[in-house]
Order: sequence, then structure tokens, then C-alpha cells
Amino acid sequence: MRKNKKIRRRSVLQAGGGVLGGLGLSQLLEAQENSTSNASVDSPAVIFVWLPGGPPHMEMYDLKPDAPEDYRGIYKPIGTKVPGMEICELFPLQAKIADKFNIIRSVHHNFADHGGGHKRFLTGRIPATPTGTVNDAPCVGSIATKKLENYQNSKGLCNYIVLGNSRVNSVDTFAFGSAYLGKETHPFNVSGDPNAENFKVQNLSLNAGLFEERLNNRVSLLGDLDTLRKDVETSGVMDSMDTFNQRAISMITSPEAHKAFDLSQESDALRDRFGRHEWGQRAILARRLVEAGVPWVSIVMENPYVSGITMPDWGVYNWDSHAVNCHLFRDSEVRFPIYDQVVSAMIEDLYERGLDKRVMLVVTGEFGRTPRITERPGTKSKVMQPGRDHWPNSMSFIVSGGGMRTGQVIGATNSRGEEPVARPLTPNDLWASVYKHLGINWEDSFPDFGGRPMPILPFGDSIDELAPVA
Repeated sequence: MRKNKKIRRRSVLQAGGGVLGGLGLSQLLEAQENSTSNASVDSPAVIFVWLPGGPPHMEMYDLKPDAPEDYRGIYKPIGTKVPGMEICELFPLQAKIADKFNIIRSVHHNFADHGGGHKRFLTGRIPATPTGTVNDAPCVGSIATKKLENYQNSKGLCNYIVLGNSRVNSVDTFAFGSAYLGKETHPFNVSGDPNAENFKVQNLSLNAGLFEERLNNRVSLLGDLDTLRKDVETSGVMDSMDTFNQRAISMITSPEAHKAFDLSQESDALRDRFGRHEWGQRAILARRLVEAGVPWVSIVMENPYVSGITMPDWGVYNWDSHAVNCHLFRDSEVRFPIYDQVVSAMIEDLYERGLDKRVMLVVTGEFGRTPRITERPGTKSKVMQPGRDHWPNSMSFIVSGGGMRTGQVIGATNSRGEEPVARPLTPNDLWASVYKHLGINWEDSFPDFGGRPMPILPFGDSIDELAPVA
């Protein structure tokens, strides 16, 4: 029989796969000498901001003031800190720091349904079906997690974390699924309003000192693990008994992991600067997590009508600005200032903390909106109101950090914002640049469900304009 040795706490945190599945204590003890190499908190990271529904590119970053009235909308472009770069008049804060981000105006694809658009954009592959958000290829975050699977930061945090509302608790809602890479590359989903006083991270509320006190008591340890396993199984967040669960245990038992999620560590002034709402406080959490060594954090910025902001009949919970859903311009007058506050604060914060070289920020949705405005009766408002429909033929978004050259406008669309006329790009070109930042070779392959090798990106190349400054 194995001699009863004192169990080091770190050994439990790094125990082999299957802890949540009920490994015997002897197996757990055998893992106590195993170690996992820690990656430096100086390693590259990505904060990915997802705007589900399809942001209106001709209201945000690709305004066409000379287009016909039923195309151009009501907003005026304003100048920015970068000569020649113009953005929406509702983005004054971004205008002041335009030298710290790039606008890409020429990405396009062919999938106009939300499901197909999510899958096309978030996987870098042509989806097998044009609808539905259950991935047949892995999401970019899962790919990064798989390629960085030997990465274990010293604070016990998972490699891939998603911050959003309760809809993120299913990886399939936004096509964040891992497909043939397996559930161990699913994200650790954190839902809820970080601005709320009672906010807590699901499955992170276990007393961090619990294991510390009981590690030398076999019966108590087994009981604690069994309780933990039941809690996790009940939540449905983790079902596979693998490395992902080891890291989840690390998060639960690591004071440093708890600290990374603790917004009370931030000053009131900074929290006010980001905004005392879901979007702003999630953005601070994202920065804290990459600062703590998490290589990929996704934020879902979907519904601005939260944290005390009431949704009117002309508003919509996401960025899907069909006329039947919302009054495009009235909704934007609520949504855009909040978005401007959060995005500008994120960019400034990364630069002020010296994170702009190692952290790349990407802010986008799945497609743009129809250049021509439609008028329809609102489902809720019951009156005629303007909107725009789905349009994957052209879209605009911003990228920052990653050590890249900034203050650029990359690509252009025609006079009506309908299609790229300069520097046409696809989502794959963006992801090639992101993978390059992370040190991932996008030509590498993974076996699919049938064992066939599937390259990370079947086509595409990194965007030269986003290359790091020498």
C-alpha cells in the first residue's frame, strides 16, 4: 500500500485528468509530484469583444455622407486624432485616441444568417450549414486553447474565459463551441452583471481555504471533491473529466484566481471611467484576467439595456437592428455612447498599463448591415421605424494593441458601403494575424471527428498592416 504522505496544495491543483470524475485518492496522490510548466504573464494574449447581431458599419466606422439619403443615415462623421480617419459623431472618446487603434473596412464573407455568420466568422472555416450556431469546426478561442494546452499560468486560471450574460452559459449560443477539439477546449463561462453588488463567479464561490485545511484528511478530501463534482455537474458548465477540470479546480482553490475576478481591487475612478454597467465592468475583468496570465478572454457586449437602463419599445437587446426589432437611430443613441465609453477606456487602459504590446484587442460582430435603410412597423413599437438588415458583403471593426502599427484605416468600400473596393479581406485574414500574435501556426492541423486532418485556417494570410512595429 502506498505510504500516506502529506499532500501539497499545489499538487492537488495540478493533479491529472479526472479529478472531478471521482479519481481514487491513491491516484490523486500519484499526481502530487507532477508539475506543469508555467507561462509568463508577459506571454501574448487576446481580448476579443463580440457584438452579436451585426453592428451597423455605416453608422459606426464607414459613414457615407455623400450617399443617397436612404443609404447614409442621420449621423455625421467626425474627424479624429488621425488625419483623414473619420468615425461616427457618437464616438467622441474613440476619436481622441484614434492613433491607438486601426479600423478595418473591407472584411466580407457570404453568410447572412446569424448562425452561419457566427460560424463563418468565429471558426475561419466555411460552415457545413448556413444556419444554427452549433459548430462543425472549432471556435478561434478553442483553437487557441488547444494550441496553448501546455500553458498553465501561475494563478491557476483557465486558458479561455468568456464574460457575458446568461446566454453565454451555452457555448452554442454564439458559436463558441469546440467541435472536434473536445469539451476540454470549451471556455470557462462567467455570466451575470459584474456591476451588481451580489455578483459572483459561478463555481468560484467555494471557500478557497477549504482544501488548505483538509488536505491531510483523506476522508474529508474525498468528500470535498465529491461535493465539488456534484456542484459542477449540476451547473452543467463542465462535463468532461480532463485538463479543463483540473484548471477549474485550480481556479476554485487559488486565492490568486479569486483576486483576478475581484473588481474591488480597482479604484472607483477607474470603474467609473469604464462605466458602472455590465459592459464596462466586464471589460475591466477582461483586462484583469489577461494581466493575470489568461491568454484568451472573450467579452460578449450584447444588451445595453441593463444595469438600471430600461429597454424602450424601440430598443433591441442585441445589435440586430432590423426595423421590426428597433428604431435604428434611437437605439444607437443609447447603445453607441456606452460602447464608446467602454471601448475607449479599454484601449487607453491597455496602453497606460504597458499591455499594448502583448495584448491584442479585437472588437467585431458577425457581419454588417444593409447599406440601404428599410422602414417597417416595429414589433414592439407598432409604428414605422428605420432599420438595416443583415449584410455580410461588407463590415467594419477595430483592432488595437498587439504591438501593431495603429492609426490606420485598412481597406475601403464603394460609395454606398456595399462591398470592398480596396484591400478586400476575409475573417481568415484577421485570424491569421491573431494567431501570429499568439505564436500559433495557422497551417497546423487537427483531426476532425472522422480523423481527417483539418488545418486551422484552410486559407487566408496575416494582414501586413497589422504587423508589429519593429
